[in-house]
Amino acid sequence: MPFESTTFDTVVCTFGLCAIPDLDAAVDEMVRVLRPGGALILVDHVRSTSRVARGLQRLLELVTVPMGGEHFLRRPLEQVEARGLTVDRAQRFKLGLVERVVARKVCDAPVD
Repeated sequence: MPFESTTFDTVVCTFGLCAIPDLDAAVDEMVRVLRPGGALILVDHVRSTSRVARGLQRLLELVTVPMGGEHFLRRPLEQVEARGLTVDRAQRFKLGLVERVVARKVCDAPVD
Protein backbone atom coordinates (compact mmCIF):
# COMPACT_ATOMS: atom_id res chain seq x y z
CA MET A 1 0.00 0.00 0.00
CA PRO A 2 1.27 3.48 -0.76
CA PHE A 3 1.20 4.62 2.88
CA GLU A 4 3.95 5.20 5.41
CA SER A 5 4.37 2.76 8.27
CA THR A 6 2.24 3.32 11.38
CA THR A 7 -0.18 5.62 9.52
CA PHE A 8 -3.58 4.28 10.62
CA ASP A 9 -5.40 3.94 13.95
CA THR A 10 -7.60 1.17 12.52
CA VAL A 11 -7.29 -1.23 9.59
CA VAL A 12 -10.40 -3.14 8.47
CA CYS A 13 -10.62 -5.98 5.97
CA THR A 14 -13.97 -7.69 5.45
CA PHE A 15 -14.32 -10.75 3.23
CA GLY A 16 -11.15 -9.86 1.33
CA LEU A 17 -8.44 -12.15 2.70
CA CYS A 18 -10.14 -15.16 1.13
CA ALA A 19 -9.45 -13.75 -2.35
CA ILE A 20 -5.96 -12.30 -1.90
CA PRO A 21 -3.34 -14.64 -3.40
CA ASP A 22 -0.54 -13.84 -0.92
CA LEU A 23 -2.26 -13.92 2.46
CA ASP A 24 0.96 -13.43 4.44
CA ALA A 25 2.01 -10.36 2.45
CA ALA A 26 -1.46 -8.83 2.82
CA VAL A 27 -1.58 -9.23 6.60
CA ASP A 28 2.04 -8.06 6.93
CA GLU A 29 1.11 -4.90 5.05
CA MET A 30 -1.94 -4.28 7.24
CA VAL A 31 0.20 -4.62 10.35
CA ARG A 32 2.91 -2.37 8.85
CA VAL A 33 0.54 0.57 8.30
CA LEU A 34 -1.14 0.13 11.70
CA ARG A 35 0.16 2.38 14.47
CA PRO A 36 1.16 0.83 17.83
CA GLY A 37 -2.00 0.33 19.89
CA GLY A 38 -4.12 0.48 16.72
CA ALA A 39 -6.93 -1.97 15.95
CA LEU A 40 -6.94 -4.57 13.20
CA ILE A 41 -10.43 -5.83 12.37
CA LEU A 42 -10.82 -8.84 10.10
CA VAL A 43 -14.02 -10.60 9.05
CA ASP A 44 -13.94 -13.47 6.59
CA HIS A 45 -15.38 -16.85 5.74
CA VAL A 46 -13.05 -19.50 7.16
CA ARG A 47 -12.41 -23.19 7.70
CA SER A 48 -15.62 -24.44 9.38
CA THR A 49 -15.81 -25.98 12.83
CA SER A 50 -18.22 -28.54 11.35
CA ARG A 51 -16.47 -31.58 9.90
CA VAL A 52 -19.12 -31.98 7.17
CA ALA A 53 -19.00 -28.29 6.16
CA ARG A 54 -15.19 -28.39 6.17
CA GLY A 55 -15.27 -31.34 3.76
CA LEU A 56 -17.57 -29.41 1.45
CA GLN A 57 -15.25 -26.41 1.64
CA ARG A 58 -12.31 -28.58 0.58
CA LEU A 59 -14.30 -29.80 -2.43
CA LEU A 60 -15.40 -26.27 -3.31
CA GLU A 61 -11.81 -25.04 -3.24
CA LEU A 62 -10.93 -27.54 -5.96
CA VAL A 63 -12.98 -25.29 -8.24
CA THR A 64 -12.89 -21.84 -6.62
CA VAL A 65 -9.15 -21.52 -6.08
CA PRO A 66 -8.11 -22.25 -9.70
CA MET A 67 -11.00 -20.27 -11.20
CA GLY A 68 -11.04 -17.18 -9.01
CA GLY A 69 -8.55 -17.55 -6.19
CA GLU A 70 -11.33 -17.91 -3.62
CA HIS A 71 -10.15 -19.69 -0.45
CA PHE A 72 -12.48 -21.03 2.24
CA LEU A 73 -10.04 -22.77 4.59
CA ARG A 74 -7.96 -19.82 5.80
CA ARG A 75 -8.09 -18.50 9.38
CA PRO A 76 -7.51 -14.77 10.03
CA LEU A 77 -7.04 -15.52 13.73
CA GLU A 78 -3.98 -17.64 12.95
CA GLN A 79 -2.51 -14.80 10.88
CA VAL A 80 -3.03 -12.28 13.68
CA GLU A 81 -1.57 -14.54 16.36
CA ALA A 82 1.47 -15.35 14.19
CA ARG A 83 2.34 -11.65 14.08
CA GLY A 84 2.14 -11.14 17.84
CA LEU A 85 -0.92 -8.91 17.88
CA THR A 86 -3.07 -8.96 21.02
CA VAL A 87 -6.47 -10.51 20.27
CA ASP A 88 -9.25 -8.52 21.94
CA ARG A 89 -12.06 -10.60 20.47
CA ALA A 90 -12.47 -13.60 18.20
CA GLN A 91 -15.92 -14.85 17.28
CA ARG A 92 -17.21 -17.46 14.87
CA PHE A 93 -20.67 -17.61 13.30
CA LYS A 94 -22.70 -19.77 10.89
CA LEU A 95 -21.33 -23.27 11.67
CA GLY A 96 -17.96 -21.64 12.20
CA LEU A 97 -17.93 -20.48 8.55
CA VAL A 98 -17.45 -16.80 9.38
CA GLU A 99 -14.84 -15.42 11.76
CA ARG A 100 -14.49 -11.92 13.19
CA VAL A 101 -11.21 -10.94 14.81
CA VAL A 102 -10.44 -7.69 16.59
CA ALA A 103 -6.79 -7.33 17.58
CA ARG A 104 -4.37 -4.61 18.64
CA LYS A 105 -0.83 -3.96 17.57
CA VAL A 106 1.44 -4.26 20.60
CA CYS A 107 2.83 -0.97 21.87
CA ASP A 108 6.57 -0.86 22.51
CA ALA A 109 6.31 2.63 23.94
CA PRO A 110 3.45 4.87 25.09
CA VAL A 111 1.43 6.37 22.24
CA ASP A 112 0.59 10.09 22.42
